[in-house]
Amino acid sequence: MTKLPETPLLNQVDLPVDLRKLDDRDLPQLARELRDEMIDAVSSTGGHLGAGLGVVELTIAIHKVFNTPDDRLIFDVGHQCYPHKILTGRRDRIRTLRQEGGLSGFTRRAESEYDPFGAAHSSTSISAGLGMAVAAELSQTDRRVIAVIGDGAMSAGMAYEALNNAGALDARLIVILNDNDMSIAPPTGAMSAYLARLASGRTYMGFRELGKKLTAYLGKNIDRAITRAVEHARGYVTGGTMFEEMGFYHIGPIDGHSFDHLLPVLRNVRDHQQGPVLIHVVTQKGKGYAPAEAAADKYHGVNKFDVITGAQAKAKPNAPAYTSVFAEALVEEARHDEKIIGVTAAMPSGTGLDKLAELFPARCFDVGIAEQHAVTFAAGLAAEGYKPFAALYSTFLQRAYDQVVHDVAIQGLPVRFPIDRAGFVGADGPTHAGSFDTTFLASLPGFVVMAAADEAELKHMVRTAAAYDEGPISFRYPRGEGVGVEMPVRGEILEIGKGRVMKQGTTVALLSFGTRLAECLLAAEDLDAAGLSTTVADARFAKPLDADLIRQLARHHQVLVTVEEGSIGGFGAQVMQLLATEGLLDNGLKIRPLVLPDNWMEQAKPEAMYAKAGLDRAGIVSTVFRALGQKQIEVGAAG
Repeated sequence: MTKLPETPLLNQVDLPVDLRKLDDRDLPQLARELRDEMIDAVSSTGGHLGAGLGVVELTIAIHKVFNTPDDRLIFDVGHQCYPHKILTGRRDRIRTLRQEGGLSGFTRRAESEYDPFGAAHSSTSISAGLGMAVAAELSQTDRRVIAVIGDGAMSAGMAYEALNNAGALDARLIVILNDNDMSIAPPTGAMSAYLARLASGRTYMGFRELGKKLTAYLGKNIDRAITRAVEHARGYVTGGTMFEEMGFYHIGPIDGHSFDHLLPVLRNVRDHQQGPVLIHVVTQKGKGYAPAEAAADKYHGVNKFDVITGAQAKAKPNAPAYTSVFAEALVEEARHDEKIIGVTAAMPSGTGLDKLAELFPARCFDVGIAEQHAVTFAAGLAAEGYKPFAALYSTFLQRAYDQVVHDVAIQGLPVRFPIDRAGFVGADGPTHAGSFDTTFLASLPGFVVMAAADEAELKHMVRTAAAYDEGPISFRYPRGEGVGVEMPVRGEILEIGKGRVMKQGTTVALLSFGTRLAECLLAAEDLDAAGLSTTVADARFAKPLDADLIRQLARHHQVLVTVEEGSIGGFGAQVMQLLATEGLLDNGLKIRPLVLPDNWMEQAKPEAMYAKAGLDRAGIVSTVFRALGQKQIEVGAAG
């Protein structure tokens, strides 16, 4: 067992109230110890490293200055919340991060009173914070609300909607813009810090408020003109004109790693705030850990790693990862068709589109954390005869559903939707599980909805989507590695709406949609051994269904089990609708749809999650025996 880092000062801090007892001069040492503790913890669990290292000083400063949890602290996304968890009574569990039964990798209301709002998706913090600020005003409560949002999250439209609303309401909301990529402006040294302290102080803020009251007597239009003129003039000196135009008082940029810069500004804002304030803080992602500083992208999310060398542990793959297979297949199709375009929303490496960008940079677009825009942007491309592949994680596609319906489906535009991270995703838990895409896409008229059973099928579906110009088409695939099947050099074009029979039997039919096919084939071995002759079929399509295949399975088997890695209302519901409409349930067919459970499944290893959901080999076998009213015979690996 490795030796834990020495943290004498951090050992004195269990809650923020303990932190507030420390002298300001002790905080740099506390920051060093907090970094050491976080690095050591994440090295043993894996998780999001770089973002948390970048906000150590900022997190300490906020808890030092503000009276959390009574004052509300909201972290956008939550990737950067590990230091916050250590300082808020959860240090004793920090080495259970993202483990089954352990701490969530994100903020979570049920976990701690110091997490007032759960987050795992981007760009929600300002909206939630505004709601809390208005609630405090309605309750006549003297409470501060602080929303910490990264510069990347500011690429989403929702953040600007919230800023615009907060400015119009003149709400007492503090937004801290954590600029960790110097994407807006770098700090300008001592003068910048001096101006920030000056601008956030009682004299300047009081003078500003007095000016607003005086000009109000001159009429609304003159008041607005004078106020804007003053803010424009200040904006030219200190920056932030855009935020000032939206009604925010802008401070910064300031050095997010300097307590000498952070503490005076936060205290001034705490003591003198009169309306919405935006503090622009510049930090370095991965700060304090050399490997993470040198490669921020590779250390955003990490596997277990060696603290000394930074080398991440990686299991030797048995088969290529689905994301890599998709990327290679798309590049191959792009070589054959110059109309193919890649679109991603701030996830070029996560979706594999970085490979397309390397070879065809003019034909690959990263639009930022803006899935709604990504989908309608792709719709515009499709309207002009191009073939856009809008590659999104299932959980993120949810944010663009209105655009999928109105801008793509109703117009019948041939936008291709590669849907990554379908099904359970393990340590990221319920917020990132790909649960609902089949359900919400298969309900749309004219939509083709596919799921790859293995990595070879994924190649076929990429080529099928590239060749399909009749309307929108989607194909889903999970996180992780394939099952090790033989791979074609290039995919084949599948016949739309046609499945395939993998194994023929006479009593039980297992109809799989997606990568549970491998478990169905294993389950069939056990059922055959128990004397239940089993057919296994790969549906390939949830819409349009292979009606002929389903009719055949229903008419010639006693039991039909549909198996999918999606929620209630998806593939199984489509099959049930067909069977009910055609009267195929009237002959005594026992049909059992296996889907993701109707609850939020907590983080664990994916195989454990599928076992708990009854979607593994043993669960499928058990479902068949229950349907037949028979006692299960212990056979093979199902026992």
